[in-house]
Amino acid sequence: MADRAEVGGVRIAELVATLSYAADLGLGQPMEHCMRQTVIAMRVADLVAAGDHDREATYHLGLLMNVYCHADAAEQARWFGDDLSLKGDLFELLGMGTAQTISFLLRRIGSHGGGVERARRIATFPLAGQRQVVTFLETHSTLGAQFAGRIGLGDAVCLAIGQAYEQWDGKGHPRHLRGEEICLPARLVQLAGPVEVFSRRQGVEAARRIVRKHRGTLFDPTVADLFSEHAWKLLDGLDEAASWEAVLDAEPSLARRVEGSDLDDVLRAMADLVDLKSPYLAGHSRGVANLAGEAARVSGLSGDEVVTVRRAGLLHDLGRLGVPNTIWDRAGPLPPAAFERVRLHPYLTDRMLAQVATLGRVREIASRHHERLDGSGYPRGLTAAALTPSDRLLAAADVYHAMTEPRPHRAPLDPDRASRELRAEATAGRLDGEAVQAVLQAAGRRAPGRREWPAGLTAREVEVLGYLARGHSNKQIAQQLVVAPKTVSNHVEHIYAKLGVSSRAAATLFATQHGLLGTFEPA
Repeated sequence: MADRAEVGGVRIAELVATLSYAADLGLGQPMEHCMRQTVIAMRVADLVAAGDHDREATYHLGLLMNVYCHADAAEQARWFGDDLSLKGDLFELLGMGTAQTISFLLRRIGSHGGGVERARRIATFPLAGQRQVVTFLETHSTLGAQFAGRIGLGDAVCLAIGQAYEQWDGKGHPRHLRGEEICLPARLVQLAGPVEVFSRRQGVEAARRIVRKHRGTLFDPTVADLFSEHAWKLLDGLDEAASWEAVLDAEPSLARRVEGSDLDDVLRAMADLVDLKSPYLAGHSRGVANLAGEAARVSGLSGDEVVTVRRAGLLHDLGRLGVPNTIWDRAGPLPPAAFERVRLHPYLTDRMLAQVATLGRVREIASRHHERLDGSGYPRGLTAAALTPSDRLLAAADVYHAMTEPRPHRAPLDPDRASRELRAEATAGRLDGEAVQAVLQAAGRRAPGRREWPAGLTAREVEVLGYLARGHSNKQIAQQLVVAPKTVSNHVEHIYAKLGVSSRAAATLFATQHGLLGTFEPA
């Protein structure tokens, strides 16, 4: 039975709130951190008598400010180790002095890898590392603003997200805006985020101390003074006010809904966002969705169920954001404790979608993509009796598509070997034989390669972009293509110029959106 999503559609606010959970996970914070910071920011907005447009932008910025904080998690992990642990502790820097901050960073940089690697990172961080941190902030704000526009949020929201990392004293990024050059919603949420963390961890007075310490540097002095004066009232009853229902009820604008192809567009945007978590995942969710949807069609499922399976494919990996890249990008075998964290990601997908009633069937299928007929799957160990044909199709499509992509421990399998491996899973009783056959039939109906490339890219630049999106350095790309590193550097420069981007994450997003890697496109 298809979801009720087509009856009245899905509220954009529900999808944005779901993504706020993704931002929570990516920040290493408990779920509802972003909802709580949104409530705080909206309460301060009331104190300053913010207008309707500013209130709407404050609401959406509070939920989406850090939604792309995982976009360069692979680079974060290379410098600092566990990316989630790092970001979970970053707020603490606001309470540290200069010497403590330096000590914190040195501990993080030297916390992983061999002795030579650690020494090289420590030596190069003052220049190369800090440059990359600035790039992180620019990437997060730029991609976040683009995402807001892509899902139909207004110009004021896009502007606020683009200014989310500016500072009152002009030392923020990307434009070094100063004072009231920064829009009011950005100034409100910039304060609300640290306030939420410090008040939750250490109490109201700790939050007041942090705000006073950074008054006039990070924070708007007027907003800081208002918070300090009204802190107890602003933080009172936060648990109830930040519940799912209360936050949705507090949406300051008319509740906009999407359905049909418009809903699909938003879900694709969410899938692309998730797949930036690791270079090995670029295009994965789109590819799985397209392959599973086509397999559902050739299996004879109803049109509504085909749509539901495809949407489940788009959202099946939301929970990956709750697992650090030190696990996803690890080249060797996973220790048992690490694998237990991997086993959690379908459960996190389930919990992130739990409140969106109109996507209930999508959520159910998405959360079961690692279940197996013999009960050996996860997270619930379901067996054949509990798994529907749609569950089985998505599971088989996910396995096949993953085998045709690179992973830290292996190169991508060619289609013939992937087909043999997939059939072996059916023979062993883990995957459904009919689902496997449908997926292989769908995989054989792939669209032919294109002759023209987007943005004026050449065939060679598309090849370089593919390696770049997978996290290869210029030197590694040069080795693969048997050319000089300088040649690759020139190609990368031209690619960035043609795409109008300045980071690997942004280039990867372009490649994913245009089907240049990872995505299965049916004929």
